[in-house]
Amino acid sequence: MSSEKEKMLAGELYAANDPVLVQERTRAKQLLHRLNVTEYLVTDAAREVLAELLPNAGQNLYIEPPFHCDYGSNIHCGDNVYFNVNCVVLDVAKVTIGSNVMFAPAVQLYAATHPLDAVVRRTLELGRPITIGDDCWIGGGAIICPGVSIGAGCVIGAGAVVTKDIPPYSLAVGNPARVVKSLAA
Repeated sequence: MSSEKEKMLAGELYAANDPVLVQERTRAKQLLHRLNVTEYLVTDAAREVLAELLPNAGQNLYIEPPFHCDYGSNIHCGDNVYFNVNCVVLDVAKVTIGSNVMFAPAVQLYAATHPLDAVVRRTLELGRPITIGDDCWIGGGAIICPGVSIGAGCVIGAGAVVTKDIPPYSLAVGNPARVVKSLAA
């Protein structure tokens, strides 16, 4: 029998009120409070908080507070990842971010989703992984929906709502986002 955490990470229905998950979210909130309120400036102390909050991040992770996430441990970043202010990552499923990726202010990555059945939705949740390839730029206020993969070298326009996979080296804009240009050399 799988734990609720194992179900969550596998993209299966899970009970978010499970004591282990509540404890892990509480820990993340405590670290986020330290990052967003106590430290606020990007100092060595803030970097120590980030290393604890996001243990699966590569070198040179830079997050401009405030920042919000559910767990932190489900965010896997390559090297040289930059988050500007007010970004949100709902990491109930694995969120994979390549190297040299930049997020403008207020970008939202939603791996969390909910069942369509109202009765099931009362007690259970689920998530779908998000993947963002190397060398991407995600414009301000963009929303990346559950289960989406964005290929390497993409630019996602400001305010875009990405509901479907975006092929590598594409410029995608709009709501819902659509590819408007190839960026291949």
